[in-house]
Amino acid sequence: MKKVLLLMTCLFFSMNMVNAQDTNQEAAIKYNLFKGDYKSKNYAGAYENWLWCLNNSPKLSVNIYKLGVTIAKDKLAKATPEERPAAIALVRRVFDQRIELYPKDLAKVYSDYADFLSEEKQSDEDVFQMLDKAYKIDPSKMGVKAIYRYFSYVTEKNKDSNVQFIFDTYDVLVEAVHDKLDNYAKKLDGYSAKEEAGNVLTSSEKRYKKAYENNSKAIGQVEGGLDKIIVDLSTCDRLIPMFTADFEANKTNGAWLKSSVSRMYKKECTEDPLYDKLVEAYVKAQPSPEASVFYAGILVKNNQFDKAKEYFEKAVQQEEDTNKKAAYLYKIAQIMQKKGRKVEARSYARKAIANKRSMGKAYLLIASLYAKSANTCGKSEFEKKMVYVAALKMAEIAERVDPANASTAKKYVKSYKSSIPAKKLIFTEGVTSGAPFKIGCWIGETVKIP
Repeated sequence: MKKVLLLMTCLFFSMNMVNAQDTNQEAAIKYNLFKGDYKSKNYAGAYENWLWCLNNSPKLSVNIYKLGVTIAKDKLAKATPEERPAAIALVRRVFDQRIELYPKDLAKVYSDYADFLSEEKQSDEDVFQMLDKAYKIDPSKMGVKAIYRYFSYVTEKNKDSNVQFIFDTYDVLVEAVHDKLDNYAKKLDGYSAKEEAGNVLTSSEKRYKKAYENNSKAIGQVEGGLDKIIVDLSTCDRLIPMFTADFEANKTNGAWLKSSVSRMYKKECTEDPLYDKLVEAYVKAQPSPEASVFYAGILVKNNQFDKAKEYFEKAVQQEEDTNKKAAYLYKIAQIMQKKGRKVEARSYARKAIANKRSMGKAYLLIASLYAKSANTCGKSEFEKKMVYVAALKMAEIAERVDPANASTAKKYVKSYKSSIPAKKLIFTEGVTSGAPFKIGCWIGETVKIP
């Protein structure tokens, strides 16, 4: 009897192993078939084999979910009104099942899930919950729409009860946005350097370059959107009493001080004594290149230029990351611009560009310096208008190299184009279009006559 039981047990396990092998083999075949159709963008053709894998071999590969979202969404796009509820449920199932079976690095998954729920007009609370999960895992992995949408939710929920939380969230999201932009900028700078050296980009490099430019443009618009939301909350009348009340409890809190100083700097609340107090506390609590830049700004305000220069140089030397170094140099240029020190402002803006070729803001700062000098850097109407040619040149470079700030640069370009010498003035002046013309004054640039 024991021999019979042993034989039956062995036969049972043997049959199960054969069945498992058959299932695995079938799963591999169906998986490869749906992947092939997916690559050919034949999502309808991929559907049945993909759905079989989702139902029968859900752990075979994460691609069942990565690619499956597109296949399920294609099914939804083609669904009749009666079929839509089931199609929406299928897309949700793809997200839910992936989260359950592959619970790592889910920030982007939650972000994409939130986008889908929002597009399909699902519950706002469901959308917010997904966004909140993405934010808490890694805000830098959130999508462009998700970042903006999440901040809008946070602002609406907390504007009457916890403004500081809104500011804190803003700081985290803006840093994530800057990380994304810096990453794209480094790649775009590499392509620009290759082209300027006379080399031709490969087809894949051209494709990637276009993608990075489009992503940078979209992210730049999001940053502008975040600023627009927070601008009403960030008035000096609101910031000064709030930071004054919270200062004692946070005077050694480097993160809070950094945020508060940055907020007051951006809103130009720097003339209030509280700003100096915050900066000095920030330097003590969290010595850093950025703290040195803000402290040097106070020294500039007090006309201690030599000492300020020491802090500026110290900040730049301390920083190894070229994108961050460019940001500090640009901030120095802004400080010099506000004090009317045009030559130094341009010098630091140029240094910023040397560290980050695609820093459109630095080109626009130089353009602005030139445009504001038109009346003092020319005697005749023609000479004054030629200053705008130099400004236009800088604005056009900004538009070309920095997709994130292209919309702002276009406004500068349009403004300066309307101010350059017209054909009649060029004729009256007796000069030739296309000939070089040196602008005097502190600018000292040679440009071409339009």
